[in-house]
Amino acid sequence: MNDAAQAGQWASTWTPTQYARNGPVKIAYDQLADAAGDPLVLVMGLAVSRFWWPAGLGQAFADQGFAVARYDQRDAGQSTRMPDTGSSNPFAAVTRKRGAYSSEDMTDDAVAVLDALGWERAHVFGASLGGIIAQRIALQHPDRVLSVVSAMGMPSDAVGIKGGRYVRFGTLAKLARAKVPEGRDGDIQLSLMLARELASPDYPFDERAAREWIEREADGGPRDTKAQSRQVGAPWHGPKLRELHKPVLVLHGDRDPILRVSAARATAKAIDGARLMILPGVGHDLPAPLWPVIAKQVRQLADQARTPSG
Repeated sequence: MNDAAQAGQWASTWTPTQYARNGPVKIAYDQLADAAGDPLVLVMGLAVSRFWWPAGLGQAFADQGFAVARYDQRDAGQSTRMPDTGSSNPFAAVTRKRGAYSSEDMTDDAVAVLDALGWERAHVFGASLGGIIAQRIALQHPDRVLSVVSAMGMPSDAVGIKGGRYVRFGTLAKLARAKVPEGRDGDIQLSLMLARELASPDYPFDERAAREWIEREADGGPRDTKAQSRQVGAPWHGPKLRELHKPVLVLHGDRDPILRVSAARATAKAIDGARLMILPGVGHDLPAPLWPVIAKQVRQLADQARTPSG
């Protein structure tokens, strides 16, 4: 079965949207239907919705014995859009000392989702900015986290301009210059462009599969630079990364067009006992042929969390 057929097969396997509340903020989430086992929550990246998580990857996790949930961070997808702070430059936002909200607020959103799900603790898998947030959830709320997977992210300690050393600005600048129509058609065009740019060079890009989920739930996040600015500009005042004492897996593609591999190496180095897995030929995504491999690694990490040392 090709990726497009898989995408269509699993298109309706997520439960209807529900909402958790963190004060005035509503956080949209859903679950993989009929999946049961150890709680696993997925955290997506910069200003894009939870629909960017492939259903086939969710099913691979379910096949490894996980109950799978995903949510939209504030300022993304169907969650609350925060007040306009006026800045539309994500690059400049990282240098500000004050933001529209804090990264601690973003970790509290994740805990609100766990509460709504009735999950006392969960394994957390974050991608891109979601990888940073996954680290920070474990640092801010260690009693709610069993293990952490940080994929395609940078160290949570790399705040402000310190994170710039890990960023490949060429791809970001190219996307920022893209001209697409206003409205849903433009959102779809920009999302497809983004998906192509982030795709793994050594794996075929299945446009039909991408169109299936992009057109089913058009996402305005890739063009919403103000939301992007608010997310990346959210300051972090929490614990240092060396204080993360959970089983941790750091995943990163060696062909990532957004973040250098050094970001993953620095993350793994800062966390005692973290395991680093560099994926050959992989970009800023998780290609379908690797889903079973990734899911198996997450299963092994979860099993490690069950031991007294985890």
